[in-house]
Amino acid sequence: MARTSDIEKAAEVLRAGGLVALPTETVYGLGADAEDPAAVARIFQVKGRPPSHPLIVHIGGAEHLDDWVQDVPATARLLAEHFWPGPLTLVLRRGHRVPLEATGGLETVAVRVPDHPVALALLSSFGGGVTAPSANRFGSVSPTTADHVRTELGDAVDFVLDGGPCEVGVESTIVDATGKIPSILRPGGVTREDLEAVLGYPIAVPSTSRVRVPGQHPSHYAPRARVVLVEPEKVVAEAELAQELGHQVGVFLPPFLADAPVKAHAVLAVPASTAAYARELYGFLRELDERGCDLIVASLPAEEGLGLAIANRLRRAAGPRPTV
Repeated sequence: MARTSDIEKAAEVLRAGGLVALPTETVYGLGADAEDPAAVARIFQVKGRPPSHPLIVHIGGAEHLDDWVQDVPATARLLAEHFWPGPLTLVLRRGHRVPLEATGGLETVAVRVPDHPVALALLSSFGGGVTAPSANRFGSVSPTTADHVRTELGDAVDFVLDGGPCEVGVESTIVDATGKIPSILRPGGVTREDLEAVLGYPIAVPSTSRVRVPGQHPSHYAPRARVVLVEPEKVVAEAELAQELGHQVGVFLPPFLADAPVKAHAVLAVPASTAAYARELYGFLRELDERGCDLIVASLPAEEGLGLAIANRLRRAAGPRPTV
């Protein structure tokens, strides 16, 4: 766990307009003072992120919500009361403290309260809001340890605040709360079922949205290796065929095939628990890259509970890559 002196140093870096990698329960974020347009702009530069892609503003508690947004519907307050601190992001109308640089030019802003003692201590010490997308290059695999951040971003980050491995392992659920009926814009650490239990009615997960939010790029969360998704029962055959064709194949072996022999370069057994799978997902993708795989064969879990978020990340990882 980070020392108090480290937290105070990180707060000073933020006040000076610097960038701090900070732990959250979801993934490590690349943080800047949310009210400093120049510092926010540096996030986009370091990540190689398009400036039209909005950032999430992290705040220290639900009691600060009205400092950053306006016209908060009752449903948004209900969700904040139940799920903050936690992996839920609410999209609301931008307040005057939030610069347009942080919102991609939109009049909405994404806000959340992280559920990590180090992140909360930093927000308290800093005394303001922190914009923090994942601390990695745009489109690549999100970091779930401080070492992932150091390896990928190096000295482009002014200070890395180490809070240990992330507990959830996939990003927050983003909910459009600007209207009377909320919808899920990005599945994540709070499940659709949990949201519906609090709201008392079904909540939609539209494939497209009028509101731009993080994680909507066709290729996202992607390792260097190409990711191919097949039906679970076809994983072994697809992997072995690709290996025979000369690929260095990494395999995500579904739980029901845990003991199946596979002729492939590297084989990782997917945990039966979706919570454990979510926690390990990005680490698995990074490991297969490190082991020299050029192709990863995987299947989608059942899209319920955290399986919905895992399936979303795998589809994005397998999405069409930008051509140079």
